[in-house]
Amino acid sequence: MKYIDEFRNGTIAINLSRKIADLVRERDTITLMEVCGSHTMNIYRYGLKKLLPSNIRLLSGPGCPVCVTPTSYIDTAIAISQKYSQEVLITTFGDLFRAPGSTSSLEREKARGASVIVVYSTLDALEVAKNNAGKKVVFLGIGFETTTPTIAASMIEAEKRNLTNYFVLTSHKVMPPVMEALLRDKELNLDGFLCPAHVSTIIGSKPYEFIARDFHIPCVIAGFEPLDILQGIYMLLEQITRKESSVRIQYSRVAKCNGNPTALALLDRVFEPCDAEWRGLGIIPGSGLKLRSHYERFDARTVFQISDFGFQINSEIRSPIQSGTQSATNGCICGDILRGVKLPADCKLFGKVCNPEHPVGACMVSSEGTCAAWYKYGEN
Repeated sequence: MKYIDEFRNGTIAINLSRKIADLVRERDTITLMEVCGSHTMNIYRYGLKKLLPSNIRLLSGPGCPVCVTPTSYIDTAIAISQKYSQEVLITTFGDLFRAPGSTSSLEREKARGASVIVVYSTLDALEVAKNNAGKKVVFLGIGFETTTPTIAASMIEAEKRNLTNYFVLTSHKVMPPVMEALLRDKELNLDGFLCPAHVSTIIGSKPYEFIARDFHIPCVIAGFEPLDILQGIYMLLEQITRKESSVRIQYSRVAKCNGNPTALALLDRVFEPCDAEWRGLGIIPGSGLKLRSHYERFDARTVFQISDFGFQINSEIRSPIQSGTQSATNGCICGDILRGVKLPADCKLFGKVCNPEHPVGACMVSSEGTCAAWYKYGEN
Protein backbone atom coordinates (compact mmCIF):
# COMPACT_ATOMS: atom_id res chain seq x y z
CA MET A 1 0.00 0.00 0.00
CA LYS A 2 1.26 3.48 -0.82
CA TYR A 3 -1.77 5.80 -0.80
CA ILE A 4 -3.43 7.17 2.34
CA ASP A 5 -6.91 5.92 1.46
CA GLU A 6 -5.53 2.39 1.24
CA PHE A 7 -4.59 2.60 4.93
CA ARG A 8 -8.18 3.61 5.72
CA ASN A 9 -9.99 0.83 3.87
CA GLY A 10 -13.09 -0.06 5.86
CA THR A 11 -13.41 -3.60 4.50
CA ILE A 12 -9.84 -4.47 5.46
CA ALA A 13 -10.37 -2.87 8.88
CA ILE A 14 -13.42 -5.03 9.56
CA ASN A 15 -11.58 -8.16 8.44
CA LEU A 16 -8.68 -7.29 10.75
CA SER A 17 -11.06 -6.73 13.63
CA ARG A 18 -12.58 -10.20 13.02
CA LYS A 19 -9.11 -11.76 13.05
CA ILE A 20 -8.41 -9.99 16.33
CA ALA A 21 -11.67 -11.25 17.81
CA ASP A 22 -10.90 -14.83 16.74
CA LEU A 23 -7.43 -14.57 18.28
CA VAL A 24 -8.67 -13.59 21.75
CA ARG A 25 -11.97 -15.41 21.89
CA GLU A 26 -12.75 -16.70 25.41
CA ARG A 27 -9.65 -15.06 26.86
CA ASP A 28 -9.54 -12.83 29.93
CA THR A 29 -9.19 -9.06 29.51
CA ILE A 30 -5.98 -8.01 27.76
CA THR A 31 -4.72 -4.50 28.49
CA LEU A 32 -2.67 -2.68 25.88
CA MET A 33 -1.27 0.84 26.08
CA GLU A 34 -0.36 3.23 23.31
CA VAL A 35 2.25 5.77 24.35
CA CYS A 36 1.85 8.23 21.51
CA GLY A 37 -0.57 11.14 21.34
CA SER A 38 -1.11 10.67 17.59
CA HIS A 39 -2.13 7.06 18.20
CA THR A 40 -4.54 8.22 20.89
CA MET A 41 -6.15 10.82 18.64
CA ASN A 42 -6.56 8.45 15.69
CA ILE A 43 -7.93 5.62 17.82
CA TYR A 44 -10.74 7.97 18.80
CA ARG A 45 -11.01 9.75 15.46
CA TYR A 46 -11.61 6.51 13.55
CA GLY A 47 -13.64 4.77 16.26
CA LEU A 48 -11.23 1.87 16.47
CA LYS A 49 -12.30 0.78 19.93
CA LYS A 50 -15.70 -0.08 18.49
CA LEU A 51 -14.01 -2.58 16.18
CA LEU A 52 -12.33 -4.43 19.03
CA PRO A 53 -13.84 -7.19 21.18
CA SER A 54 -14.85 -6.26 24.70
CA ASN A 55 -11.97 -8.15 26.29
CA ILE A 56 -9.39 -5.86 24.63
CA ARG A 57 -8.74 -2.82 26.78
CA LEU A 58 -6.84 0.11 25.25
CA LEU A 59 -5.24 2.68 27.55
CA SER A 60 -3.66 5.98 26.57
CA GLY A 61 -0.27 6.66 28.14
CA PRO A 62 1.99 9.72 28.53
CA GLY A 63 2.64 10.23 24.84
CA CYS A 64 1.60 13.86 24.46
CA PRO A 65 4.62 16.22 24.76
CA VAL A 66 2.64 19.19 26.02
CA CYS A 67 0.66 17.05 28.47
CA VAL A 68 3.77 15.75 30.24
CA THR A 69 5.53 19.13 30.40
CA PRO A 70 5.51 20.03 34.12
CA THR A 71 3.73 23.04 35.53
CA SER A 72 7.06 24.32 36.86
CA TYR A 73 8.39 24.60 33.29
CA ILE A 74 5.45 26.80 32.23
CA ASP A 75 5.98 28.86 35.38
CA THR A 76 9.65 29.33 34.49
CA ALA A 77 8.81 30.52 30.98
CA ILE A 78 6.29 32.95 32.43
CA ALA A 79 8.82 34.10 35.03
CA ILE A 80 11.32 34.93 32.28
CA SER A 81 8.67 36.86 30.36
CA GLN A 82 7.83 38.85 33.50
CA LYS A 83 11.27 39.52 34.94
CA TYR A 84 12.86 40.34 31.58
CA SER A 85 9.83 41.77 29.83
CA GLN A 86 11.73 44.57 28.11
CA GLU A 87 14.50 42.45 26.64
CA VAL A 88 13.10 38.97 25.95
CA LEU A 89 10.92 37.48 23.20
CA ILE A 90 9.46 34.06 24.01
CA THR A 91 8.94 31.76 21.00
CA THR A 92 6.87 28.60 21.32
CA PHE A 93 4.88 26.00 19.45
CA GLY A 94 1.12 26.55 19.46
CA ASP A 95 -0.01 23.76 21.81
CA LEU A 96 2.27 24.92 24.60
CA PHE A 97 0.93 28.47 24.22
CA ARG A 98 -2.29 27.53 26.02
CA ALA A 99 -0.92 24.98 28.50
CA PRO A 100 -1.68 25.97 32.11
CA GLY A 101 1.03 26.73 34.63
CA SER A 102 0.26 27.07 38.31
CA THR A 103 -1.23 30.56 38.03
CA SER A 104 -1.35 31.55 34.37
CA SER A 105 -0.49 30.53 30.82
CA LEU A 106 1.60 32.02 28.04
CA GLU A 107 -1.60 32.89 26.21
CA ARG A 108 -2.78 34.93 29.17
CA GLU A 109 0.60 36.55 29.59
CA LYS A 110 0.59 37.62 25.95
CA ALA A 111 -2.85 39.16 26.45
CA ARG A 112 -1.33 41.14 29.33
CA GLY A 113 1.48 42.43 27.16
CA ALA A 114 4.22 39.79 27.30
CA SER A 115 6.24 39.25 24.13
CA VAL A 116 5.23 35.71 23.12
CA ILE A 117 5.38 34.56 19.50
CA VAL A 118 3.94 31.27 18.20
CA VAL A 119 6.29 29.66 15.66
CA TYR A 120 5.99 26.55 13.52
CA SER A 121 9.61 25.43 13.57
CA THR A 122 12.97 26.12 15.18
CA LEU A 123 14.00 27.81 11.93
CA ASP A 124 11.20 30.32 12.54
CA ALA A 125 12.62 30.98 15.99
CA LEU A 126 16.09 31.55 14.51
CA GLU A 127 14.61 34.05 12.06
CA VAL A 128 12.96 35.88 14.97
CA ALA A 129 16.38 36.10 16.63
CA LYS A 130 18.01 37.30 13.41
CA ASN A 131 15.36 39.99 12.88
CA ASN A 132 15.39 41.18 16.52
CA ALA A 133 19.09 41.64 17.23
CA GLY A 134 18.33 43.96 20.15
CA LYS A 135 16.29 41.29 21.96
CA LYS A 136 17.09 37.95 23.56
CA VAL A 137 14.95 35.24 21.94
CA VAL A 138 14.03 32.21 24.06
CA PHE A 139 12.67 29.13 22.31
CA LEU A 140 10.62 26.78 24.50
CA GLY A 141 12.15 23.43 23.65
CA ILE A 142 9.92 20.53 24.70
CA GLY A 143 9.06 17.16 23.22
CA PHE A 144 10.31 13.64 22.72
CA GLU A 145 13.02 12.23 20.48
CA THR A 146 10.99 13.24 17.42
CA THR A 147 11.44 17.01 17.74
CA THR A 148 14.61 17.20 19.84
CA PRO A 149 16.98 16.72 16.86
CA THR A 150 15.48 19.81 15.22
CA ILE A 151 16.13 21.81 18.37
CA ALA A 152 19.68 20.47 18.51
CA ALA A 153 20.11 21.53 14.88
CA SER A 154 18.85 25.04 15.71
CA MET A 155 21.65 25.56 18.24
CA ILE A 156 24.26 24.26 15.82
CA GLU A 157 22.87 26.63 13.18
CA ALA A 158 22.78 29.56 15.63
CA GLU A 159 26.44 28.91 16.38
CA LYS A 160 27.25 28.89 12.65
CA ARG A 161 25.37 32.16 12.12
CA ASN A 162 26.92 33.70 15.24
CA LEU A 163 23.47 34.47 16.64
CA THR A 164 24.32 35.40 20.21
CA ASN A 165 20.74 36.30 21.17
CA TYR A 166 19.16 32.84 20.69
CA PHE A 167 18.49 30.64 23.74
CA VAL A 168 16.52 27.49 24.53
CA LEU A 169 14.54 26.62 27.65
CA THR A 170 14.80 22.84 27.56
CA SER A 171 12.38 20.22 28.81
CA HIS A 172 13.09 17.28 26.54
CA LYS A 173 11.93 13.77 27.32
CA VAL A 174 12.86 10.30 26.09
CA MET A 175 10.30 7.54 25.90
CA PRO A 176 11.80 4.19 27.04
CA PRO A 177 12.41 5.20 30.71
CA VAL A 178 8.81 6.31 31.23
CA MET A 179 7.60 3.03 29.73
CA GLU A 180 9.69 1.24 32.33
CA ALA A 181 8.20 3.45 35.06
CA LEU A 182 4.70 2.50 33.90
CA LEU A 183 5.57 -1.18 34.10
CA ARG A 184 6.70 -0.66 37.69
CA ASP A 185 3.46 1.16 38.58
CA LYS A 186 1.50 -1.14 40.90
CA GLU A 187 -1.81 0.35 39.76
CA LEU A 188 -1.23 -0.80 36.19
CA ASN A 189 -1.16 -4.31 34.80
CA LEU A 190 -0.14 -3.99 31.16
CA ASP A 191 0.08 -6.85 28.67
CA GLY A 192 1.63 -5.00 25.74
CA PHE A 193 2.83 -1.66 24.36
CA LEU A 194 1.93 -0.02 21.08
CA CYS A 195 5.15 1.95 20.66
CA PRO A 196 5.24 5.47 19.17
CA ALA A 197 5.90 5.65 15.44
CA HIS A 198 7.57 9.04 15.11
CA VAL A 199 9.83 8.51 18.13
CA SER A 200 10.77 5.10 16.80
CA THR A 201 11.78 6.47 13.41
CA ILE A 202 14.50 8.33 15.33
CA ILE A 203 15.59 5.82 17.98
CA GLY A 204 14.71 2.55 16.22
CA SER A 205 13.48 -0.61 17.93
CA LYS A 206 16.53 -1.54 20.00
CA PRO A 207 15.84 0.84 22.94
CA TYR A 208 12.62 -1.10 23.68
CA GLU A 209 14.26 -4.51 23.82
CA PHE A 210 14.74 -4.39 27.59
CA ILE A 211 10.95 -4.26 27.97
CA ALA A 212 10.51 -7.58 26.20
CA ARG A 213 13.61 -9.13 27.76
CA ASP A 214 13.32 -7.99 31.38
CA PHE A 215 9.55 -7.50 31.80
CA HIS A 216 8.30 -10.08 29.25
CA ILE A 217 6.02 -7.48 27.71
CA PRO A 218 5.67 -7.48 23.92
CA CYS A 219 6.07 -4.26 21.95
CA VAL A 220 4.98 -3.31 18.43
CA ILE A 221 6.00 -0.12 16.64
CA ALA A 222 2.91 0.84 14.66
CA GLY A 223 2.06 3.62 12.23
CA PHE A 224 -0.78 6.09 12.73
CA GLU A 225 -3.34 5.12 10.11
CA PRO A 226 -6.32 2.94 11.13
CA LEU A 227 -4.98 -0.20 9.47
CA ASP A 228 -1.54 0.44 10.97
CA ILE A 229 -3.01 0.57 14.45
CA LEU A 230 -5.25 -2.48 13.99
CA GLN A 231 -2.42 -4.51 12.53
CA GLY A 232 -0.16 -3.37 15.38
CA ILE A 233 -2.75 -4.58 17.89
CA TYR A 234 -3.03 -7.91 16.05
CA MET A 235 0.77 -8.32 16.13
CA LEU A 236 0.75 -7.67 19.88
CA LEU A 237 -2.03 -10.16 20.48
CA GLU A 238 -0.23 -12.82 18.42
CA GLN A 239 2.68 -12.58 20.85
CA ILE A 240 0.47 -12.52 23.94
CA THR A 241 -1.54 -15.57 22.91
CA ARG A 242 1.68 -17.44 22.17
CA LYS A 243 3.25 -16.24 25.44
CA GLU A 244 6.06 -14.57 23.51
CA SER A 245 7.66 -11.16 24.03
CA SER A 246 9.71 -9.30 21.47
CA VAL A 247 9.87 -5.94 19.72
CA ARG A 248 8.28 -6.05 16.29
CA ILE A 249 7.97 -3.29 13.68
CA GLN A 250 4.65 -2.89 11.87
CA TYR A 251 5.69 0.58 10.63
CA SER A 252 8.51 -0.93 8.57
CA ARG A 253 8.00 1.52 5.70
CA VAL A 254 9.59 4.20 7.91
CA ALA A 255 10.88 2.82 11.24
CA LYS A 256 14.05 0.73 11.21
CA CYS A 257 15.86 -1.33 13.80
CA ASN A 258 18.70 1.16 14.20
CA GLY A 259 16.64 4.30 13.81
CA ASN A 260 17.92 7.43 12.10
CA PRO A 261 21.71 7.68 12.53
CA THR A 262 21.86 11.32 11.44
CA ALA A 263 19.24 12.42 13.96
CA LEU A 264 20.78 10.30 16.72
CA ALA A 265 24.18 11.88 16.03
CA LEU A 266 22.62 15.34 16.43
CA LEU A 267 21.07 14.33 19.74
CA ASP A 268 24.34 12.91 21.04
CA ARG A 269 26.31 15.96 19.91
CA VAL A 270 24.14 18.51 21.71
CA PHE A 271 22.43 16.64 24.57
CA GLU A 272 23.22 14.17 27.31
CA PRO A 273 20.86 12.14 29.53
CA CYS A 274 19.48 13.51 32.80
CA ASP A 275 16.62 12.93 35.22
CA ALA A 276 13.41 14.75 34.27
CA GLU A 277 10.11 15.77 35.79
CA TRP A 278 6.93 14.62 34.05
CA ARG A 279 3.64 16.33 34.78
CA GLY A 280 1.63 14.08 37.04
CA LEU A 281 4.32 11.38 37.11
CA GLY A 282 7.12 13.02 39.09
CA ILE A 283 10.84 12.72 38.41
CA ILE A 284 11.85 9.72 36.31
CA PRO A 285 15.58 8.86 36.28
CA GLY A 286 17.30 9.10 32.91
CA SER A 287 14.16 10.23 31.12
CA GLY A 288 15.34 13.68 30.08
CA LEU A 289 18.00 15.41 28.01
CA LYS A 290 20.12 18.37 29.04
CA LEU A 291 22.59 20.45 27.06
CA ARG A 292 26.20 19.33 26.94
CA SER A 293 28.75 21.77 28.34
CA HIS A 294 29.71 23.10 24.90
CA TYR A 295 26.14 24.30 24.33
CA GLU A 296 25.41 25.62 27.81
CA ARG A 297 25.62 29.20 26.54
CA PHE A 298 22.25 28.52 24.87
CA ASP A 299 20.65 27.43 28.17
CA ALA A 300 17.99 29.97 29.12
CA ARG A 301 17.98 28.86 32.77
CA THR A 302 21.67 29.65 33.10
CA VAL A 303 21.57 32.89 31.11
CA PHE A 304 18.59 34.32 32.97
CA GLN A 305 19.48 32.71 36.31
CA ILE A 306 16.01 31.26 36.74
CA SER A 307 15.44 27.65 37.79
CA ASP A 308 12.12 25.84 37.78
CA PHE A 309 11.75 26.65 41.47
CA GLY A 310 14.02 29.68 41.78
CA PHE A 311 11.69 32.55 40.92
CA GLN A 312 8.31 33.38 42.39
CA ILE A 313 5.79 34.54 39.83
CA ASN A 314 4.19 37.82 40.85
CA SER A 315 0.96 36.41 42.28
CA GLU A 316 -0.31 39.87 43.19
CA ILE A 317 -0.96 40.61 39.53
CA ARG A 318 -1.49 37.05 38.31
CA SER A 319 -4.76 35.44 39.30
CA PRO A 320 -5.24 31.66 38.93
CA ILE A 321 -6.64 30.31 35.68
CA GLN A 322 -10.35 30.12 36.17
CA SER A 323 -12.79 27.80 34.44
CA GLY A 324 -16.09 28.54 36.08
CA THR A 325 -15.21 28.39 39.77
CA GLN A 326 -12.35 25.92 39.47
CA SER A 327 -8.64 26.71 39.32
CA ALA A 328 -6.00 24.74 37.44
CA THR A 329 -4.97 22.96 40.62
CA ASN A 330 -8.45 22.12 41.90
CA GLY A 331 -9.66 18.66 40.95
CA CYS A 332 -7.71 18.07 37.72
CA ILE A 333 -6.58 14.43 37.41
CA CYS A 334 -4.31 14.79 34.37
CA GLY A 335 -1.56 12.87 36.17
CA ASP A 336 -3.74 9.79 36.64
CA ILE A 337 -5.00 10.03 33.06
CA LEU A 338 -1.43 10.22 31.76
CA ARG A 339 -0.59 7.06 33.74
CA GLY A 340 -3.60 5.25 32.34
CA VAL A 341 -5.14 4.58 35.75
CA LYS A 342 -8.05 6.98 35.20
CA LEU A 343 -10.16 7.98 32.20
CA PRO A 344 -11.31 11.51 31.31
CA ALA A 345 -14.85 10.58 32.37
CA ASP A 346 -13.51 9.96 35.89
CA CYS A 347 -12.62 13.66 36.21
CA LYS A 348 -15.32 15.83 37.74
CA LEU A 349 -14.14 18.78 35.63
CA PHE A 350 -14.23 17.04 32.25
CA GLY A 351 -16.68 18.56 29.78
CA LYS A 352 -18.02 20.91 32.44
CA VAL A 353 -15.57 23.53 33.64
CA CYS A 354 -12.79 21.94 31.57
CA ASN A 355 -13.18 22.02 27.80
CA PRO A 356 -11.03 23.06 24.81
CA GLU A 357 -12.14 26.68 25.09
CA HIS A 358 -11.36 26.81 28.81
CA PRO A 359 -8.84 24.02 29.53
CA VAL A 360 -8.02 23.35 33.16
CA GLY A 361 -5.43 20.64 32.51
CA ALA A 362 -2.82 19.99 29.86
CA CYS A 363 -4.61 16.86 28.59
CA MET A 364 -7.40 19.11 27.30
CA VAL A 365 -5.05 21.69 25.77
CA SER A 366 -3.03 19.67 23.31
CA SER A 367 -4.45 18.27 20.09
CA GLU A 368 -2.81 14.98 21.15
CA GLY A 369 -4.22 14.96 24.69
CA THR A 370 -6.49 12.16 25.85
CA CYS A 371 -9.10 14.54 27.23
CA ALA A 372 -9.11 16.54 24.00
CA ALA A 373 -9.66 13.32 22.04
CA TRP A 374 -12.53 12.24 24.30
CA TYR A 375 -14.12 15.68 24.07
CA LYS A 376 -13.81 15.93 20.30
CA TYR A 377 -14.78 12.40 19.29
CA GLY A 378 -16.55 10.99 22.34
CA GLU A 379 -15.68 7.84 24.27
CA ASN A 380 -15.72 4.78 22.08
